[in-house]
Amino acid sequence: MNLRQYIGDRRFYRTALAVALPIMIQNGITNFVGMLDNIMVGRVGTAEMTGVSIANTLLFVFNLAIFGAVSGAGIFGAQFFGKGDMDGVRHAFRFKLLECFCILVLGFAVFLLFGRTLLELYLRGEGEQSSIEESLRFGQSYLRIMLLGLPAFALAQCYAGTLREAGLTVPPMTAGLAAVGVNFVCNWLLIFGKLGLPRLGADGAAIATVLSRYVEAGIVMIWSHRNPEKTPFLRGAWKSLRIPGRLAGQIARRGAPLILNETLWALGQALLLQCYSIRSYDVVSATNIAFTLGNVCNVAFMAMGASIGILVGQLLGAGRTEEAKDTDRKLIVFTELTCLAFGGVMAGLSGVFPEIYNTEPNIKALASSFILINAALMPAHAYSNAAYFTLRSGGKTFVTFLFDSVFSCLVVAPTAYLLSRFTELPIVWLFLCCQSLELIKCTVGFFMIRSGVWIQNIVKESY
Repeated sequence: MNLRQYIGDRRFYRTALAVALPIMIQNGITNFVGMLDNIMVGRVGTAEMTGVSIANTLLFVFNLAIFGAVSGAGIFGAQFFGKGDMDGVRHAFRFKLLECFCILVLGFAVFLLFGRTLLELYLRGEGEQSSIEESLRFGQSYLRIMLLGLPAFALAQCYAGTLREAGLTVPPMTAGLAAVGVNFVCNWLLIFGKLGLPRLGADGAAIATVLSRYVEAGIVMIWSHRNPEKTPFLRGAWKSLRIPGRLAGQIARRGAPLILNETLWALGQALLLQCYSIRSYDVVSATNIAFTLGNVCNVAFMAMGASIGILVGQLLGAGRTEEAKDTDRKLIVFTELTCLAFGGVMAGLSGVFPEIYNTEPNIKALASSFILINAALMPAHAYSNAAYFTLRSGGKTFVTFLFDSVFSCLVVAPTAYLLSRFTELPIVWLFLCCQSLELIKCTVGFFMIRSGVWIQNIVKESY
């Protein structure tokens, strides 16, 4: 075996880390502060933590719909930039804005009309009725406040995604760092009522998040328009939202599966958590604790996946297919090695992290078991994530739709539904069975990457 096929030189890793590290730092700090937010709310009480956790599960579906919209057009943006076509990048940016506006309208309608009903789906397990009603009240209030931040979140994603596609990963990172700083300070002030401010608990966490999102959007937008020499693709971007019809059709055709994919995948995950919650009210809190730590530790493979999409996409757009294949293979190996280390850290924290929360011992024990399972399966999740971004870099959005969301909705969610409702399988074993299904996805991803089906230049003649 020739190791040079799988291991790059210093220049290769400098290039890869120049893209991955800012994304990793931004996501890492964002998730770390999110973890601190979660701990702060968890210190207030279990009911608050559970209500906020459920509301965030629902908002996660909206967030991934926005991510899918931005990513669909972003495939074209990365390849246009690799080609040197700034007009193409500008058109892709405009398409993101239009799509996100439509998703915003739909999101507001769903949450305002059906928010309470959706929250109640997660509060049907065994538990004290008073605690369940309290969690519902906290979740409703938190969700209503969080709706105010959705427009800022959408704008920030449109700008940050476009900058990253052009290799400008530091400005989004800077904006993200400023936002998490605001979020953390405001959380401390508003959740616990410091410096004479009222003690708002879960509502304080929501207000802090909304403020931080407007800070992030403001910084990334101001920087983008004050540095036109670095962002020529944004010159005149707002003068008109006109997009050539042929290009709009191509982006919509390739992007629609990606939006549908992200949304359905998130819905599948939401249904999965709902199936876990059927076992008992305590499971909601335990999964919240486990996934809070998981979100911080997963930043490594999430950032590497995004880097694969950007770097490989640029090479495909430039017509350098062999270099794209070589880069992809080495980045995947690097991702797996990185995640072995992060998985070890996560496993080491499994017994310590749940103790930070002000909750019952049985919830802490469940959370510890869930963390260990997630740590053991991190390399599998990392590989499937890398395979997903590899397929997406070449515009194979329908394939990624089948690979990701169809698998989640037709394999994982039904398995969880059947096991949770028609067996007496203990929750830890139920969790292990469902999470282990990722190994099937890894196998499929391996053969897809090996086949080379993803190698495609989609911007040769786009408009």
